[in-house]
Amino acid sequence: MLSAVERKIEQYMADLDERAVKMLYEKLPYGKRLRAKLILKIAGDSLSVIKTAAIIEMIHAASLLHDDVIDEAYMRRSRPSLNALYGNKTAIMLGDILYAKGFLELNSISLEISKMVSGAVVQLSLGELKDVSLSAAFHTDKESYLQMIYQKTASLMEASAGAAALLAGKEKEVYMTYGRNLGMAFQMIDDLLDITMDTKTLGKPAMHDFKEGKTTLPYIYLYEVLGSDDAEKLLSLHKKNLLQEEQNWIKEQMHKHGIIEKSYKEAKELIDEAVLLMNEKGEAELSDIARAMIERSF
Repeated sequence: MLSAVERKIEQYMADLDERAVKMLYEKLPYGKRLRAKLILKIAGDSLSVIKTAAIIEMIHAASLLHDDVIDEAYMRRSRPSLNALYGNKTAIMLGDILYAKGFLELNSISLEISKMVSGAVVQLSLGELKDVSLSAAFHTDKESYLQMIYQKTASLMEASAGAAALLAGKEKEVYMTYGRNLGMAFQMIDDLLDITMDTKTLGKPAMHDFKEGKTTLPYIYLYEVLGSDDAEKLLSLHKKNLLQEEQNWIKEQMHKHGIIEKSYKEAKELIDEAVLLMNEKGEAELSDIARAMIERSF
């Protein structure tokens, strides 16, 4: 069924009748298509479902293009990002085209789904702005971090599951909770992997988040337990190109204080709730997707 989603995206690109856009889109690193998989698992493979999955994947791709420009990221999934290859202006404009085409095609689905997805993109944009603001300095505001990852990552996952439920005539609120929990846990695990995995596995520089000024959940928890001298040292490393010995020191402190385990537990609690909800609905495959989220290594 995913192949049908890919063909629909290709059709949407062909509709634009611009060879340059088609070529640029083909340069984008192929992602996990998690949002499309969720939609297909929840709602089946009717034409409206295929269209919705394709549109949301285009919107997600647009958000990543803008994200890479904002973060000055030059690698994505072990490949050069589009901004690295063609510059920021081209990456931003392709993102705008994907957003605009996605919103145009949403009109052919339903007004309720169009409002739901558009609202999620508003939240996504607000989350991106909050991420930039929070990255200006080291912070210890867990609630702001959680709100930001809801807006930036989980809101579109939530809308994907909710839109699929509407298309399938299923209970919207339950599936939206599932999608929200999945999105929150996905970002928490991403933040952990940025610390625990190496550059080759990640497909981008390891511990890049801290260099970019992002104070993710593990760093918030670590700062809370460090003594004053070590806390000052951690602050001094924020937004810095870390030497290997400095990376090792951070990892050692995380290990010493059980920070990775504590952060992982918080993500797992969200997944456990999502699994329970789907088990109650007899959605074994959706439960499996949630479990795979917490067990992944990249």
